[in-house]
Amino acid sequence: MKTKHLLVSSLVILCLVFIGLQLIQYEMYASFVRAAMVILLTILYRHQLKTKPNYFFKFLVTFAVADVIGLLYWYFISNPEYKIDYIYYICNGLYILSYIYLIIMVVKSMNIRDVITKLPAHIVILVILDIFCVTIVTDTAVEDLSIYQYALEFLYNAVIMTLLTFSVINYIYKVDKRAMNLLLGSIFIVFSEMIQLAYYYVLDINVLNVFCSLFIVLAFFFFYLQATLTETEEYSNFREHLEA
Repeated sequence: MKTKHLLVSSLVILCLVFIGLQLIQYEMYASFVRAAMVILLTILYRHQLKTKPNYFFKFLVTFAVADVIGLLYWYFISNPEYKIDYIYYICNGLYILSYIYLIIMVVKSMNIRDVITKLPAHIVILVILDIFCVTIVTDTAVEDLSIYQYALEFLYNAVIMTLLTFSVINYIYKVDKRAMNLLLGSIFIVFSEMIQLAYYYVLDINVLNVFCSLFIVLAFFFFYLQATLTETEEYSNFREHLEA
């Protein structure tokens, strides 16, 4: 218990420091703190995990590795003779993989055939919205991206929207605490990524970066809550209504 309390206290402090550094625009130091936060959260979750590593643990590990590799960016920008394009592709590829682990986790928790049978209209509407949102959002940066970067950004946005879609369907299907926390985490992840895109390619104002950082902290908070819940608590009998 002492180890858990120490890790939790350290995480709270790091979260406050992270947001504070973004407020005063110390982005390099904030990046180091963010990597430390994800690593500590991974250690905390592994400490509490009674079973073998699951998909959420793989998500945390992959995300942490991407953050650590991303720290090389600050070294390379101070050494102009080095190209940093490969860091961009490696990091974003790892972030995509980490979100795919979350998607697999959600999919494996549902009876897909049952979901398709009972919620066809929801699925169709969400897929249409996904295609629309991914296309519109990615096109905002099309003038600043090469064809390969555009393809990677399109895939990145498609994956996080897919995560949000599955989280929505998962909540409608289950209506329990874990599903709600997963949905909230996914919503904050999407908000964070969209705001980050706007900050990088549309409007360079620090308040966007601060909100992006705040939302990523909230996303991980809710993801962690859903991963540590052991008993599902129904908020309503909606699922029973669907099965009637």
